[in-house]
Amino acid sequence: MNAYEEYMKQMVIPMRAELTNAGFTELTTEEEVNSFMESAQGTTLVVINSVCGCAAGLARPAAVQASMNEHAPDRLVTVFAGQDREATAAMRAWMPEFEPSSPSMALLKGNKVVHFVPREEIEGHDLGAIISNLTTAFDQHCQ
Repeated sequence: MNAYEEYMKQMVIPMRAELTNAGFTELTTEEEVNSFMESAQGTTLVVINSVCGCAAGLARPAAVQASMNEHAPDRLVTVFAGQDREATAAMRAWMPEFEPSSPSMALLKGNKVVHFVPREEIEGHDLGAIISNLTTAFDQHCQ
């Protein structure tokens, strides 16, 4: 690992912890993603994490807050774009109908996407609006 890769690995520790401390399971390899998705049941919120400002100020806080909704997904998972490349590519391969977007969030039933929040619905939006977007989907699909 070169100095830049080591620096980035250290820099993203708190960005990863923001989600894992809130109960998200981090999937860091292609094998972990495929194993999870092949056996997925119930509902799952998938957060495709990122180092960008809209991930820090909007996506991660919205995902954490929304996951406390009365109707919440059965499972919470995350992959980190730009860091765990194979895991992120594997997760995106399970969602071929959606353009790759970081950050982004997907609500799954089993391993099928029933609601998707691309970066365009995160960046430049109000935190409350993003939380509402997610909780409305949770209320519809997580009962």
